[in-house]
Amino acid sequence: MGIKLSGIKELKAALEDHSKVKEVAGPIVKYHGAQLQGNAQRRAPVDTGNLKRSIRLDIKDGGMTAEVAATADYSGYVEYGTRFMTAQPYVRPAFLQQEGKFVKDLERVLGE
Repeated sequence: MGIKLSGIKELKAALEDHSKVKEVAGPIVKYHGAQLQGNAQRRAPVDTGNLKRSIRLDIKDGGMTAEVAATADYSGYVEYGTRFMTAQPYVRPAFLQQEGKFVKDLERVLGE
C-alpha cells in the first residue's frame, strides 16, 4: 500500500505566491484600514467626543485583515438609529468611500 502525491511543484509555487501576496497586500490593508478609521472618525457626530475616540483599528491575521469598530456602547444606535432617533451613519459611508480605493490598489499591485 502506498500514497502517491502529484502536483507538489504546483503547490509549492502557489504557496510561494501566497507569501508574496501577504508581503505586498499587508501594507495596503493597513493603509486602507487607517484611512477607514480616519474617515469614520471625521464622519462621527460629536456631542461629547466619546464616540469619535472609541473608533479603533485592529490589524489581524498577520496583517491581512483590518477591523475598524466603534467600542462605545451606543455606537450602533447612532449608526442605525432607533424608533425615536434618526440614524446618523458614519461607518458605512466611510466604508463605501474607502472600498473602491482599496480594491483598486489591490488590483494594481497584484495584477503585476
